[in-house]
Order: sequence, then structure tokens, then C-alpha cells
Amino acid sequence: MDIKKLQALVVDALEDVKGQDIVLFDTTGLTSLFDRIAIVSGTSNRQTRALASSVRDKVKEAGGDVVGIEGEDTGEWVLVDLGDMIVHIMQAPIRAYYRLEEIWGEKPVKLGAAKRKSTAEGKAAADAEAAPKKKSGHLATNKVAKAAEAVIEKKAPAARKPGTAKATAAAGAAAKKAAVKKTPAVVAPEGKKVKVAVSKTATASAKAAKAEKAKSAAKASEAPVKTVIKRIKKPAAE
Repeated sequence: MDIKKLQALVVDALEDVKGQDIVLFDTTGLTSLFDRIAIVSGTSNRQTRALASSVRDKVKEAGGDVVGIEGEDTGEWVLVDLGDMIVHIMQAPIRAYYRLEEIWGEKPVKLGAAKRKSTAEGKAAADAEAAPKKKSGHLATNKVAKAAEAVIEKKAPAARKPGTAKATAAAGAAAKKAAVKKTPAVVAPEGKKVKVAVSKTATASAKAAKAEKAKSAAKASEAPVKTVIKRIKKPAAE
């Protein structure tokens, strides 16, 4: 059986029984005894045995050879020998103690590539990996360099000679523009007083007060003058 098809069957069988932390390594550069090694964790003796049985049944159904199974009596570490591939089904404490990943984990195999075309998920994963990846436009390395464009420099207008009609008109226009611009605020030096123009409101109030005063004076002048009559005492008769 093709090694890629075999590894796809093993991964599917382990996932069917909810195997935990499945890893797959290519060992062709480390040993000539087998080409792949798979390591998976089980939570109990019962699950490790079920994982081994699932792998055995899947491979046999596909026409593959199962050389042997070891460790089913205890269930702590079950080894399934498939000839070109070895499957280690271990409980978490045993796996942490022996650390097989450090021995065989030089060249890991992605599970998406391991499934290949044996299932619909594997086909979708293979198609996704084969499809060209979109390049991000915001990265400078992915941007296509544009050809340099020629820059045309604009010449500054020639200065007009003084005394001509055009020069006079230009000077007048420049003076108008300068007059339109706001003059900067003048900051008085320290220690000096600055005269501030009286506001329109204050001026209007002063005019109104002045007019009211004049009106009162006019009314006073128009009032009738009171005539004072003095009584003369007559001398007493003798």
C-alpha cells in the first residue's frame, strides 16, 4: 500500500475514536525499518485499545497488512506495527515520560497532507494547499515595482521689468493680496500700556446716557417758574 494512503487511513482511524494530540513524523532519514511513525494519546486503557482496534480494522478493510499489535493487555502503551508505519498509542503520563517526539520528531508531517484524497476533508485540504496563496497588497515585498516616470519641471515666470504697464498692474495685484491678508496680532511688550478701541456697545450706551441727560435738562428748563408773593404787614392803628 502507498505510504501516503496508509498514513491517511491511520489518521482517520485515530480521529474516529477521538484520539488526542495526534502527531505524524517522516522517519526515512533516521531508519530503514519504517517510513512513518504516529503518536497519539488516550485517556484510559479502554480508549487506547479502541484506538488500536480502529487502526487495525481500517487498514485491513483497505487491503493493508497489520504485522502485529503489542501492549493490549495493559492498555498503557499499545503499539500497532503496519510494516512501513508504526503507531504508538499511549496514555498521557507514559507519553510524557518517554518523549518519543524528541527521538523521531526531526521531520513532522502535516495532518492535512497526511489525509490526502482518502476523504472529502482530505481532498479539500489538499486543494487548499495546492491553490496559490493571495499576496497581501500592503507588504512592500509583494508590491510590483513601477517603472520610473520622467518628471517635467515647470519654469518659474520671468521677472517683469519695473516701469512697464504689466509690472505696475502686477505690483498693484500683489499689494491688494497683501492687504486682504490678516495682519498678525501685535503683542505689547511687558511694562507698557496698549490702547484698546472702545467697543460699539460702550459707545452706544454713552450716547444714550448723554441723550437722556440732555432730555432731562430740557424738561427742567420748560417747567413754569413759581411766583413768590410776599405779604406786607400793615402797621397797627393807633
